[in-house]
Amino acid sequence: MNNGHRITLKKRLKLLGLQLFRGLGLFAVVRESRWRSRRLLILAYHGFSLKDEHQWFPELFLAASEFESRLASLAAGGYTVVPLAGALEKLYDGSLPEKSVVITIDDGNYDFYAQAFPLLKRYSFPATVYLTTYYCDHNLPLFNHICSYMLWKRRGQVLSTPGLTDSPLRLDLRSKETQAAAFQELVQFAEDRRLSAEEKDQLARRLASALDIDYDEFVRMRMLHRMNPAEVAAIASAGIDVQLHTHRHRTPHDRTLFRAEIEENRDRITTMTTRNPNHFCYPSGVYKSEFLPWLAEMGILSATTCVPGLASPDMNPLLLPRVLDGTDVSAIEFDGWISGLSSCMRRNAQVIHAVN
Repeated sequence: MNNGHRITLKKRLKLLGLQLFRGLGLFAVVRESRWRSRRLLILAYHGFSLKDEHQWFPELFLAASEFESRLASLAAGGYTVVPLAGALEKLYDGSLPEKSVVITIDDGNYDFYAQAFPLLKRYSFPATVYLTTYYCDHNLPLFNHICSYMLWKRRGQVLSTPGLTDSPLRLDLRSKETQAAAFQELVQFAEDRRLSAEEKDQLARRLASALDIDYDEFVRMRMLHRMNPAEVAAIASAGIDVQLHTHRHRTPHDRTLFRAEIEENRDRITTMTTRNPNHFCYPSGVYKSEFLPWLAEMGILSATTCVPGLASPDMNPLLLPRVLDGTDVSAIEFDGWISGLSSCMRRNAQVIHAVN
């Protein structure tokens, strides 16, 4: 049995278990429990499809209609959606409202502004955007994402692309593995040549031409773009909390370079929003123990990871868990997380594993 089949079977068994627990009423028991009332769920989102991005990258993208369904579930379930800073203060002083949830969005893509922001306003839900700022000043598609997306659009094909890089590149797009290999070759070429954002964009345009894709359509739609400074200012004025995510979406292991990433990120956010951010999200969820004192030195009050679970008062505020939501998360799995049941199941499984 290959790994894909094992994952599919594991998912199927998980869904069956959740359906059983819901039928037994355990979702409601945990949701209304004192245990849940003392814990904070921090939801993490990345992208909201302008076209079909949720089919390309279901772990990170949702269709707007699916995001609205999530917000409707929170409203119907009586959950308290709380601003990040206030929620953390209440978590640690023991005054957290019952069934508390924080909504966070990583990166700050234009699709948040176009798709998710209007829905959050409709439901009057607060949210935090962890903004990576470099591409805010470059009205260009994100190089890595747009290249990966275009290769996916031509999946199943084998193409020869003379003139794309220094040597003819054969793009075998017949499987996820060969798509990934072609993508890595392009990214490595850009890194080896130290291409600027504009030069990467020219490379992406050449790729689009080789794949017979209308690149200008992506630019017109602002697909896989960051929000520009005016849009960041607009969401901040409307009450969206804009916080730190590094300037270039990277966390150097050198203290000076690490601090420079965050300081530049902070300066750009302060300029765009007139507010001084002091909460942080680790890019790609990658963190190391040495980062914690560096963050504390810079006055960072909290930092979120991509480790799934609910935050509790005994946790280090610089290592907070979050639940990543996307198209690959079913409605019942979402309900499992917001109720707290899935966190209980995960915790018990970890205890059993440790004992064994």
